[in-house]
Amino acid sequence: MDKDGAFEGLHEECGVFGLYDMSGADVASSIYYGLFALQHRGQESAGIAVSDTRGPKGRVTVHKGMGLVQEVFDEETLDKMKGDIGVGHVRYSTAGESTRENAQPLVLNYVKGTLAMAHNGNLINANELRRELEQTGAIFQTTIDSEVIAYHIARERIRSASVEEAVRRACMKLKGAYALVVASPRKLIGARDPFGFRPLCIGKRDHAYVLASESCALDTIGAEFIRDVRPGEIVTISPEKGIESDLSMTLPEEQEARCIFEYIYFARADSRIDGVSVYNSRLRAGRFLAMDSPVDADLVTGVPESGNAAALGFSRESGIPYGPAFMKNTYVGRTFIKPKQKSRESSVQVKLNVLRESVAGKRVVMIDDSIVRGTTSDRIVKMLRDAGASEVHVRISSPPFLWPCYFGTDIPKREQLIAYRRTVEDIRKIIGADTLGYLQIRRLPELAEGLPICHGCFSGHYPLQPPEEDIRGEYFDKGKDV
Repeated sequence: MDKDGAFEGLHEECGVFGLYDMSGADVASSIYYGLFALQHRGQESAGIAVSDTRGPKGRVTVHKGMGLVQEVFDEETLDKMKGDIGVGHVRYSTAGESTRENAQPLVLNYVKGTLAMAHNGNLINANELRRELEQTGAIFQTTIDSEVIAYHIARERIRSASVEEAVRRACMKLKGAYALVVASPRKLIGARDPFGFRPLCIGKRDHAYVLASESCALDTIGAEFIRDVRPGEIVTISPEKGIESDLSMTLPEEQEARCIFEYIYFARADSRIDGVSVYNSRLRAGRFLAMDSPVDADLVTGVPESGNAAALGFSRESGIPYGPAFMKNTYVGRTFIKPKQKSRESSVQVKLNVLRESVAGKRVVMIDDSIVRGTTSDRIVKMLRDAGASEVHVRISSPPFLWPCYFGTDIPKREQLIAYRRTVEDIRKIIGADTLGYLQIRRLPELAEGLPICHGCFSGHYPLQPPEEDIRGEYFDKGKDV
């Protein structure tokens, strides 16, 4: 399933990137390339904020806009962004509207100076925290919960001895998912929620330190991976002390709850999250599908991109040859004009086309990462049949979606999920496949090599009590809290 919106696919809220070059070199262009590597995490908006640690405090240069990284920035813009510390952000909205006002990073000017902040995740107590601030006179410029976090950090900074203490005190009020990167005038700070829902890692390149949502972004700028930020950890990076660690918010390991969909779909296959290779996770998912839902066929293929590794795993376990069946148009960005409903063009076919020579006359196993509403899956199955496939067997490298997500994934209301109140056989008929098999839920811990995970969207068991409403007032279904 595709990540950039022409398909029905799920989206993750965003990617964050921070860089502090202690040699004094400008960082904007490196942040740009870091965001480019994180583009799969959000295509609605992009932004960079930088400042000079040797210059006057409070001077932050920020540029952000709607669209892909390469649409928002050009060489001239980046050349004007002078500073040796900065943060960057790519966004897909799960809470708050898709508008320029909601683009990040957020920059706050307040009595103690300035803060630039980028946030990935979703808070379940955002409304409560927003009302608390509004009652003390706060005026909000956006509709995103990230601004709530930034305000609380700024408020705590007034009565804290350091910016990292202010971040810790603010984080103690937050419930839900967050990976934060904060640039103060002299420090770069990263924070990850105690459950570890969203990833965050640390890298180093010469005299520069990096914070990034995924390790693939470190590779892109030639930085060495140092380690992951632990769930509940706050790291502070400064020239005087290097990397400082605050573990006062950590939970016992068994209470952690990483989002399993990072391994199934969100993260890039060349990333490692908490020591686990995303590519290997997807290979395992494919192997499990072949073990648990075998089928006689002539070809195994994946729906690009996240279905490819799982398809290879299925092929290796089953012995059925693996091969490409789809050509993907990689040049369709956010500005892609979706075909009108009555036109002959299809969003799916503009983005994806079938290699007829690969599938004609063959029994095809098609691997995809998930089925949400089913509107894309039925089109892809039909495309394979139209190209001459004699049979189409669909295998999904995740269990059926049955519950909404409250932690930064835009899984819709239960009534919109194809698996809600339907059997696997019902879904098979709707998408037109010869057979359909999902990954069994018992296999999920093995994808993360035994690390504690959150699988609430599949099981209804959440690590935190779900909210009565989210920032949009959309979620009211409740799972089985544990």
